[in-house]
Amino acid sequence: MMTAFVRTIILYFFIMAGMRLMGKRQIAELEPSELVLTMMISDLAAVPMQDFGIPLLSGLLPILTLLALSLLLSQLSLRSLRLRALICGTPAVLIRNGVLQQAAMRRNRYTLDELMEELREQGISRVEDVKYAVLENSGQLTVFPWAAQQPPTAEQLGLDLEDDVTLPVVLINDGRLLRRNLTACGRDENWLRKQLSREKISSPREVFLLTLDERGQVFCVRKEREA
Repeated sequence: MMTAFVRTIILYFFIMAGMRLMGKRQIAELEPSELVLTMMISDLAAVPMQDFGIPLLSGLLPILTLLALSLLLSQLSLRSLRLRALICGTPAVLIRNGVLQQAAMRRNRYTLDELMEELREQGISRVEDVKYAVLENSGQLTVFPWAAQQPPTAEQLGLDLEDDVTLPVVLINDGRLLRRNLTACGRDENWLRKQLSREKISSPREVFLLTLDERGQVFCVRKEREA
């Protein structure tokens, strides 16, 4: 029992480290090569967890080989466009100037029902309202409606709006003070205590979320009392 427990923990953290090397992607956004790698690693990891007669190293070695191969191909694909196209594929235009590209749909085995479903999910009901629809390597469909079908921007309307988009930085996360973020914002704990006193809060442990944006505006949410 203890052997199974230890093996599972080792394999779990080993595979987690390998997945981090692949980058932050959702399953639906994986390239074909990354999806194949994920499936193979999951199968290989299950064998040493179930069969105690197989040395743990024999189970880790194939996984390590696959991860190393994936990293090698990733580096090579950065240098070679041909290799990148061979491994990852190339995007395909399924709608061009409002016209269905039937040959491209056949090459990618993309049915009309799938296309219409993707358009409806993006709030588009008619093919002729789309100027371009591109099937990405990840399988996602990127849709570009005609300009007349898009909501107007402030620039198009001739409005001179102030840029009020800011990126708040989290200073307190569920009662925990993030001192690195506080220092990066050019603030100190004396400043933080003043902000908390304005909210009638005595300690960061009483705060669920506190952020500071580029304009110096503070957003604070108290912790709710547990029932």
